Order: sequence, then structure tokens, then C-alpha cells
Amino acid sequence: MNLTKENIQNLRQDYRSASLSENDVNANPIIQFKKWFKDAVDAKLYEPNVMTLATCDRFGKPSARIVLLKDIDEDGFVFYTNYESKKGIDIVENPQAALVFFWPELERQVRIEGMVSKVSEQASSDYFHSRPIESQIGATASPQSKVISGRESLEHKVEELTTQYEGQEIPRPLHWGGYLVEPTHIEFWQGRPSRLHDRIVYDFVDGSWIINRLAP
Repeated sequence: MNLTKENIQNLRQDYRSASLSENDVNANPIIQFKKWFKDAVDAKLYEPNVMTLATCDRFGKPSARIVLLKDIDEDGFVFYTNYESKKGIDIVENPQAALVFFWPELERQVRIEGMVSKVSEQASSDYFHSRPIESQIGATASPQSKVISGRESLEHKVEELTTQYEGQEIPRPLHWGGYLVEPTHIEFWQGRPSRLHDRIVYDFVDGSWIINRLAP
């Protein structure tokens, strides 16, 4: 297909697989998310825990990237990364973030906004040591988001660390660990025909979740 303005504008899909009513969702958005997440897992979607993470620096300049959800509990959504990366620096300067999950096969999207804080040192260490050894080495070797001279320097560092820690436990780098996104706003989007999508939104107000429907 030729990549023309008209062809791009005519890319569209009519959504018809399901509906979403404010009368049917759980009063707790975390429980509702877990239900949808289980649906995505049960449908055997490719990496259903893939999510877009958006942050802003102290000037309000946004950045977005793909990360992986690694835990969810009553407090919120957890991911792990290098604290000295671009996202880590943004979070220090502006500890708010947005997450987006998109499961096109189910015609569903979830948008989350909230405050970000580090998980405990113990939780970070436990998860770090549950990862494959190669991933532990990679996290230790990579100065994430920093300019490097070339791939060779990174591969050389990996080789050094692999030799250094052969047969030993690899200590978790202090610059690597988890973040918790504690939600204050969660929107569940279900695709519907003719772009009249269902959008059910939860807002945390005065200690309680308030549910509303948004126009598509």
C-alpha cells in the first residue's frame, strides 16, 4: 500500500466484540483491572503486561516508552528500571506518571494516572534475584539512557561481570529497582461500533472511588 494521507486517514476498524456498563464494573478499579488483565492472559495475548509509561521532567516536557508491569496489588502498579535512567530522573523531578495498556484483540484500553514512589529495597532485591542471570548482568552493566561509545563497550562490560560473578550471587545495583504507580484516575475503554466507545472512569476523591461515564 502506498503511504498517502488518504490511505492513512482511511485506516479504521469497527469495534463490535463487547460492551462496558458502569452498572457492571466492580466498585474497585484495581479489582476491575485484574479482571480485564486475566481476560488478556487467558486470551493468550502476546505480552499482556506491556504498558506505555509517560513521565514529565521539571519543565513539563513529556517522555513515553514501553515498560512491563511486574506486580499489581491494592496499592497500584509496579515496574522495575534503572533509577538513573531518563524515566528515573523525570520521576525525581516530577513524581507523577501515566500508564496505558492496549489489548487490540479484546478491543480494550486502560489509562492510569497517579503518583510514583519507589518500592521497598527488599522488594527490589527479591525481584532482581528472580530474574535470569543474563538479565541481572545486563541491568548491572548498562548505564541506561546514557551515551556510550558503542555496543562493544557494553558487551565487554557484560563479559567482565559474567566472569566476575561466575558461581556467585550478583548484588542488586543500588541504582536499579522498582516503582509503584499509585492510581488516582483509571479509565476503562471498550471499543464499540461507529466510534461510540464505552469509557468508564474512576477518580479517587476524599478516600473513595467515584465512577462516571465519559463521552467517547
